Amino acid sequence: MTKTLHHRACHLCEAICGLTIETQTEADGSTRILSIKGDAQDSFSRGHICPKAVALQDIQNDPDRLHQPMRRVGNEWQAIEWDEAFALVAERLSGIQARHGQNAVAVYQGNPSVHNYGLITHSNYFLGQLKTRNRYSATSVDQLPHHLTSHLMYGHGLLIPIPDIDHTDFMLILGGNPLASNGSIMTVPDVEKRLKAIKARGGRLVVVDPRRSETAAIADQHIFVRPGQDAALLFGVLTTLFDEGLTRTGHLPVEGLDSVREAVAGFTAEAMSARCGVPAETIRQLARDFAAADKAVCYGRMGVSTQAFGTLCQWLVQLINLVTGNLDREGGVLCTEPAVDLVASTSGGHFNRWQSRVSGLPEYGGELPVAALAEEMLTEGEGQVRALVTVAGNPVLSTPNGRQLEQALDGLEFMLSIDFYINETTRYADLILPPTAPLEHDHYDTTFNLFAVRNVTRFNEAVLAKPRGALHDWEIFVGLAKAFAARTGAELKPTMAPDQMIDMGLRFGPYGDRSERKLTLAAVREHPHGLDLGALKPNLAARLKTASKAVEAAPAVLLADLQRFAAQPVPKGDELLLIGRRHVRSNNSWMHNYHRLVKGKPRHQLLMNPADLDRRGLADGQRVRVRSRVGVIEVEVAASDEMMAGVVSLPHGWGHARPGVQMAIASEQPGASANDLTDERQLDSLSGNAALNGVPVEVEAA
Repeated sequence: MTKTLHHRACHLCEAICGLTIETQTEADGSTRILSIKGDAQDSFSRGHICPKAVALQDIQNDPDRLHQPMRRVGNEWQAIEWDEAFALVAERLSGIQARHGQNAVAVYQGNPSVHNYGLITHSNYFLGQLKTRNRYSATSVDQLPHHLTSHLMYGHGLLIPIPDIDHTDFMLILGGNPLASNGSIMTVPDVEKRLKAIKARGGRLVVVDPRRSETAAIADQHIFVRPGQDAALLFGVLTTLFDEGLTRTGHLPVEGLDSVREAVAGFTAEAMSARCGVPAETIRQLARDFAAADKAVCYGRMGVSTQAFGTLCQWLVQLINLVTGNLDREGGVLCTEPAVDLVASTSGGHFNRWQSRVSGLPEYGGELPVAALAEEMLTEGEGQVRALVTVAGNPVLSTPNGRQLEQALDGLEFMLSIDFYINETTRYADLILPPTAPLEHDHYDTTFNLFAVRNVTRFNEAVLAKPRGALHDWEIFVGLAKAFAARTGAELKPTMAPDQMIDMGLRFGPYGDRSERKLTLAAVREHPHGLDLGALKPNLAARLKTASKAVEAAPAVLLADLQRFAAQPVPKGDELLLIGRRHVRSNNSWMHNYHRLVKGKPRHQLLMNPADLDRRGLADGQRVRVRSRVGVIEVEVAASDEMMAGVVSLPHGWGHARPGVQMAIASEQPGASANDLTDERQLDSLSGNAALNGVPVEVEAA
C-alpha cells in the first residue's frame, strides 16, 4: 500500500481554495482518499478550506452517482453503451429539428458548467451544431446584470472590475454575503480574514441587506433595505455625491457623465427613502463616508442582480465607484489580467439581437432569459420547443416557477441530460450521460481567475484515475458531435484536448511566449501550489473594448430604463416580501446528497421577524403555508431577529421529496423549493434576469 499527497484546488464554489489530498493505493490497485485539507503552501488561499472541499470525497463515493449512460424506459432506467447513446441523441434531435426547425431544440447549462474546463472548452463543439436560438443558462437567475452592465459600459461582458479587498479603506457590500459564498464575482478565499483586516487597518465595512447576514454580523454598520429597492438607495447615494460636490476626477476617459447627472437629479435621498426604507440622512451619510475614504469599494452581488431593477443596480454600483475616483484604482475596483485572458481573446458580445418567441425577452451573448424556457415549451405554434438538452443543471429547483417547468418537461418529445444524478430535473430525461467526477479529471480555471482579487494561475492534476468505461465531459461532447455530424452530413472541425487549449491560451496570454515569464502549461505544472502573478493593477484604460475607447457612463438603454423605475409605485407597507439566502455548506442542490454538508443545524426553514409572526398568530417552529402568485409550499418557520420586518427568507435548492429523484440523502431532508414560489413574470425587464428577491408572499398556519 502506497500513500500519496496531491495538490489541487477545489472547484465547488468560486473561492478555488488550494487542497492537499492524501490517498492510499490498496493491494488490489484501487485508490482510497484518506484526507482532504487546506494547502498551507497555496499561493492564493493560504490554507483556507470550507466544508464543500472536504465533501469532495462524498461526491467520489456517492452510491447514487451514475457511472454509465442510462436510458429511461417507462418508469425504469436501463444502462446502455456510449456509442448507442450518442446515436440515439443524433437520431432524435436531428429528427425533431427536421420536422419542427432548429429552434425546436433548447439547451440549458447549469452553474457547474463554469467550474469544469472541459464543459467550457467543448460543450459548444456539440451544442453549436444545433444552431438553435433557444439557449439558456443559470446566468439569468444570477449575474446577467453584471455582464450586461460591463458590456454596455466597458465593451465586454467579462470586463468586470473586482474589489481590491486587500488594500481598501471602505467596503460597501449590497446584496452579497461573502462569508457564506466565499466570494462571488470576487474570487477570494479566506474572505473573513480579509474583511476583518479592513477594520484592523482602520477601515470600515458596511453591509446593506434585508437580513443581518453572516457578513453583516461582522460589519461596522448594517443597513436594512427593503427587498427589490437597492436601486433607490444607490440613486440616493449617487445624487448626494453629485449634489454635495463629493465627486473626484479619475484618470479614465469617460463619455456621458453630464447626461447621467442630469438624468438622476430627481432621485434624491429624500425622494428615495420611502422606497428603500432607509432614512434619507442615513443614505446621505453613507455617501459622505464613502467619498471621504481614501480608497473605497462599492460591491453589489447576487441580491441586487436578482430583482426588478438588477441592471440599474449594477450600473449605479459602477457609477458610484467611477465618480468617486475608485474605478481602476488600487484600493478601489480593478480588472484582472489573467494568464488565460478571455477578454482579450473573445469579442465583446451582443445584446437584444433577437428575442424570445412568446414574451419577447432579449438575448444576451446568444442566450435567452431562462424565465422564458417553460412558456417556450408550453405555448403551441411555430418555433415551439419540443426537445431539451440540460448540462450540469437542475432548473426545476433553480429557476422561477419550478412547478410550471415540471409540467413543460413532462410534455417534451425528447430530453437529454449530461449529469451524474437523477435529480428533480433529469428524472424527466430520456437519456442521462454521466461524466467523470471532479477528482477524476484535470482542471484549469478560466472563469474564476477572471474575477480573482489577485492575478493567479494553477493547473489541477487529476487525483484519481478515470474509471474503466467512463468518459470525461469533453469526451462526451466530442462523441455527441461526431454522431450528430454523421447523422446530418455536417462538416465537423477537428478539436484538441482541453489541456492543449489551455497551453495555447497561456502562450498567447499576457504572461506567455511574448512576455518575460514565457508562461506555458508545462511551466504552470511546475507549481503544484499555484503561481502568484501579482496584485491587481490599474489597466482598464488599455482594456476597454467600447467603440469610443472610453467608459460609456450613460448607455441609452439604461437611461431609458429610468422611466420604468420612476413609474414604480411606492411599496405597500403591509406585504411580506420573500428573499433567498446562501449557506457555506450549500451551493448547488446536488450538494444536499452529501452527509458532510447536510449535517448540523437545519437550514431549510423560512426565517421570519418575530413581530411578523406575532401579527399572524404564528409561533417559532410551527409548520406554515407560504403562498405566492404561482404556488404554495409548506415549511417550518423560524423566528429570527436577523430579518427586517416585512421580509421572510427561504434558501435555494431544497425540496427534494419529488417522486423519481434518486438521491437518497437529499430526499430525506426536509424543506421546500423557494422556486415553487418565485414568479417567471417577475423580471428585470431590461436584461430578462429573474427577480428572485422581493417576491410578494402570504404566510399562514399550515
